[in-house]
Amino acid sequence: MKERTLALIHGLRPSFSSGKRWLLLVLLAVLLAPPSAQAAGIGDILSLFKAITSTIQGAIGGALSGIQTLNSTINNFRQQTIWPLAQINQARAFVASTRAQYGGLMFQIQAIKNSSATLTNPSQLESVFRNGQSGSIGQFQPLYTNVYGNVFSSNDARPVQRNMVDMDDALAQGSLKTTVLSDQTTQGMLAIADSIEQQSATAAPGSAPMLATQAGISELESQAYLAKVLASELRQEAAKLAHQNSLLKQSAASTRNLQNQVQQVLTHP
Repeated sequence: MKERTLALIHGLRPSFSSGKRWLLLVLLAVLLAPPSAQAAGIGDILSLFKAITSTIQGAIGGALSGIQTLNSTINNFRQQTIWPLAQINQARAFVASTRAQYGGLMFQIQAIKNSSATLTNPSQLESVFRNGQSGSIGQFQPLYTNVYGNVFSSNDARPVQRNMVDMDDALAQGSLKTTVLSDQTTQGMLAIADSIEQQSATAAPGSAPMLATQAGISELESQAYLAKVLASELRQEAAKLAHQNSLLKQSAASTRNLQNQVQQVLTHP
């Protein structure tokens, strides 16, 4: 009997948990003990089990119940106060309905082609400065020259006139290039806005600050590009003033030359 019992103990499978193994060892020890010891041992084991059960149902059970109540209270506070689930679902539904209602119209507006040139050279130039691709800026110079011509040669105009024409061409091309960069930036900003809009429709509770930060950064980038466009407009206005002043200076110089010539005629004997 003892040999069979020992063989049974050594043959326990590794998949048994340690708790089950100890319980089996205790039972085997009770079975192998003398009858009088078995009776006493079984009574002690039953008393131990009763004590464990009483402890679990008493102090430990009360603590576990309190922990469960606390977790339930915290979850309710989160879902009803910090991140109210009803309002979150309402906001998600609003974003989804807005995208469904206006998304298609917005994309149609962006896809509208407003090119108006009809001749070959103007059409080529217009297609370049309306495509919103900064890589095409290198094509500006020859296309611009094909439409607006070259600067006067030194035999056809005075240096001041050639300088004015060259500067006006440079500023005009600079402004056109800036519009290309602006259009490209606008496309990027629209893509970011669409991404944030999609994320807001499926965002998890608590992620709103991160989305707001992303939107704030995008807004700062947009403001920086707007400042660049505004700087280009200011340069154009400054160039116009300089051009007008140059014309006034030339007119004054011509008037002075005319006065000198008249004076020479009047004083000629």
